[in-house]
Amino acid sequence: MKNIAFYIASRYLLAKKGSTAVTFITWLAVGAMTVAVAAMFVIISVFSGLEDLNKDLISNLHADLTLKSASGKTIKNLDTVNKVLGNHKEVSSFSRVIEEKVYISFNGKGDIAYLRGVDSAYIKVNPINKDVFYGTYPSFKYSNEVLMENSLDNRLSIPVDSSNHYATVFMPKPGTGIINKEEDIYNKRDISVTGVFPGKDQLDNYIISPIELTEELLNLPKKSAYQIVIKLKNPENADAVKQSLLSSLGKNIEIKTKEEENAAFWKMINTEKLFIYLIFALVIFITTFNLAGAIIILQLDKKEQAKSLISLGFPLSHLRLTYFYTGLLIVVSGVITGLILGTALCYFQLYTEFFRANEVLPFPVKIVGKNYLIVALTASLFGITISWFFSKISKEYITKK
Repeated sequence: MKNIAFYIASRYLLAKKGSTAVTFITWLAVGAMTVAVAAMFVIISVFSGLEDLNKDLISNLHADLTLKSASGKTIKNLDTVNKVLGNHKEVSSFSRVIEEKVYISFNGKGDIAYLRGVDSAYIKVNPINKDVFYGTYPSFKYSNEVLMENSLDNRLSIPVDSSNHYATVFMPKPGTGIINKEEDIYNKRDISVTGVFPGKDQLDNYIISPIELTEELLNLPKKSAYQIVIKLKNPENADAVKQSLLSSLGKNIEIKTKEEENAAFWKMINTEKLFIYLIFALVIFITTFNLAGAIIILQLDKKEQAKSLISLGFPLSHLRLTYFYTGLLIVVSGVITGLILGTALCYFQLYTEFFRANEVLPFPVKIVGKNYLIVALTASLFGITISWFFSKISKEYITKK
């Protein structure tokens, strides 16, 4: 009987003969489901692409792991820390970093910038030297050779790789007491810009310099560090390596993963993604009322046929099952065609980059297997629920004269 119910349902959906209005409403329900599913899949795929884009944007800002002192800025027992990191089998490379705000001045122009002092191993952790599009990465032969973010360099109009033009950085001195002369306020040092790199919004106003420059400006002893950035052989093991290092180094050390360093940012992205999902889930829920209308119209149109089936011994429960299967076939058809359409649109964007957020940035798209599952389950849940509910009221339409 159940197979007969499914067969009748498939004939209601696929048969060429029958009421034009019923056929139109049925395929309208399929079309509405297709459009809603495709739209939801495309939007979720865009957000998956945005996640990868944002990971790329912050790749120059945060390493796989970042190690800091739990109390104070300067890392204590640095030799012990270096030894533990050097002996850890999961650690690929690590680098000392000192970062502070400075004031930079050139030819009457000035700006606030972030001075990030790094050692020569920094490019093994963060290959920022590959992003230099004009000039060269500092040779580290001289402590005053720096790499500057492009927009900062443009605002100050500092010549690149020029031995005759130097900018000046000013670092405020800590302490209390009466100021008697200019040298009591800040340390300063002339710098030469050897190259520029794109900030990608995350590294705006950044200056990359040899760590010796920041040590001089802050009056720190040699071989100091505010933090140590770590590159892992397998970034997927970041949490496990973090716990291993904490157990070896003790409570005086604080270690954060890339996600933890930028927790607020990722929370914002995930919140936006959740709200977008809920909005499109609501759109699909509203769309399923086309499905309800199709089932009701089908019941009214096939009322005489239903009476004939019941008089021939076809159980009412199986008749209800027929309408349920009809709704289910509409849902399945809409979900499959919607996912195919959504996938086609995503590949179109991937290969043509037709839709753009601005003149240079196309909307990012990433096709992920779990997105198929999320969209299909959401649409199926609402569709099956509506089909089940409205198939249960078939008796009322059959008994009406």
